[in-house]
Amino acid sequence: MTVDTWFAVLPDGDVALPAVHDLRPHAARVVEHASGRPWLMGAWPDGRVTVAEAGTARLAVIGRCPVTAEELAGGLGRVRNVEEMERAVRGLAGSFHAAASIGGRVAVRGSASGVRRMHHARVGRATIGACRTDTLAVLTQASFDERALALRLLSAPPPYPLDSRSMWKGVETVRPHDCLVIEPDGQAHTRRWWTVPEPDVPAAEGAHAVRQALEAAVGSCTAAGGTISADLSGGMDSTSLCFLAARDGNARLVTMRWTSRDASNDDTAWAERATAELPTADHVVSDADRAPLWYSDLATVTDTGGEPGQWARDATRITAFTQWMTDRGSRLHMTGGAADELFTALPQHLHDYVRSHPLAALARIRRQRAFLTGPLWPVLRGLADRSSFSQWLATWADGLTGPAPSLSETARALPLSWGTEQRMPAWATPDAVRTTRDALHEAATAGTEPLARQRGQHMALTCVRACAHGAAQLDRLTSAKGLEYAAPFLDDCVIEAALSVRVAERNAPGRYKPVLVDALRPIVTTTVLDRSTKGEYSTDFHHAVRRNRATLLDVCDTSALARAGLIDASTFRTELLAIHPSPYGLADALDATLGCELWLRGHATTSCQ
Repeated sequence: MTVDTWFAVLPDGDVALPAVHDLRPHAARVVEHASGRPWLMGAWPDGRVTVAEAGTARLAVIGRCPVTAEELAGGLGRVRNVEEMERAVRGLAGSFHAAASIGGRVAVRGSASGVRRMHHARVGRATIGACRTDTLAVLTQASFDERALALRLLSAPPPYPLDSRSMWKGVETVRPHDCLVIEPDGQAHTRRWWTVPEPDVPAAEGAHAVRQALEAAVGSCTAAGGTISADLSGGMDSTSLCFLAARDGNARLVTMRWTSRDASNDDTAWAERATAELPTADHVVSDADRAPLWYSDLATVTDTGGEPGQWARDATRITAFTQWMTDRGSRLHMTGGAADELFTALPQHLHDYVRSHPLAALARIRRQRAFLTGPLWPVLRGLADRSSFSQWLATWADGLTGPAPSLSETARALPLSWGTEQRMPAWATPDAVRTTRDALHEAATAGTEPLARQRGQHMALTCVRACAHGAAQLDRLTSAKGLEYAAPFLDDCVIEAALSVRVAERNAPGRYKPVLVDALRPIVTTTVLDRSTKGEYSTDFHHAVRRNRATLLDVCDTSALARAGLIDASTFRTELLAIHPSPYGLADALDATLGCELWLRGHATTSCQ
């Protein structure tokens, strides 16, 4: 069954009537307030929304969550007002929106990771919430925001704190940690519902909590039975989800694996070992010679998942794997995205660690420097740096057009600042650069706070939110074709457990992802957990660019971004034709630009259906 899923949330007052009138022709489903007025309007498949009632109070969970209406009603009975909604839903497994209607007031929020997000706009005198920005854009007849598009040339999604800027004028995006509260008169405000945990749990204790959270997250995927599918790349993360699903036994499992063109990529060998350990699953392997290439058939892309994203190069692969999985009966597909961000400590954690455990930190720095060839003084300067997050944003803004570090420079560096200082692509116009620089300076001037007090924890959550953005876009694309897309590592219960572990203990000398390995050891075979390598796909990138260079040049020559004054087509063409020994600098910039290009070409056809 294919359903383009969306919902809108309306206040419990007559001010919502104009929005109700405009939404009704598109809404296949309506859930009412106790007053009888529409509360939730939209389209969603059976089983996607669970609603509980207690007197005049209403509570809804929208998304992947195995809770029953009776269980939800029990929690609702403990809630007196919308500010207490979390009492009723805290601890539920899965990935979902939560909404409440109590005493004429409404509250709605997404997930802490940002996989589920909320947006709002004014329709007449009422604030209307929605899970999709284009729903609100149609309601308000909004035009797209070229400034927001320029930010996505830097990266798609834009980095924090620019990642909560909507693509549509007049449509506001709620930050993942905030809840939208709408009053009966249509006025609204946001309030914080989630705070990143303090990372103070020892690794051994944290591993137990991670195991429980992952079992619950995967259980929310298998609970409805039937057939589900999952990536089986050979990496520890996706492979572990396959073992958890097979052990659960509630659903039949189909696995999916892409084969690399690089014979030295050991993903294949590890995936074959895992396959042998999962004899009851149906295993699908896409041969490298027959698999759709990255950057193929870009002219046929009509949906971008709501806004620009870095998945653009995978458009034909997404279509292909969705068809393959649904042909085998899968209703939901799992991916292992975000495990890297949750279960490894990025170098920024050393800035915090040297202040709390100086001797241990220096020993760790010494070990890491054994693999670096650069001078010592930049490391010492980075460790001594006391810049605030706002000061770092301002510094980053001033360096947007500086030369990007080469691969050798990156390999010699030990990044210790608040984040990655990405560069605008060489083909961005001065206007696009100025827009992005101004946005960063505005955030710096406003005194924007980091996502967490410690640099290591902040960086982890920043990366998690970027992963969540991509997962949400892919879910929209595949769900429209009948295949829900799930990233269990991004479920709130998992990120809570993982981010509670002491940041420094997410790494250990001679071990790879030690917390995840210890969490899964009772479930996943040593064959999988002993892996400490990661597949590398530069060969696939170079082959795809070479085979699809004509397509990419055609995008350049007919660029809507160039017509909008955001990129210089001549510079873009030059970079596409240049020799790039390392794909990484080009790939990231190219993917972000293609995401923006495809979105801009298709945005005029978006609708709330």
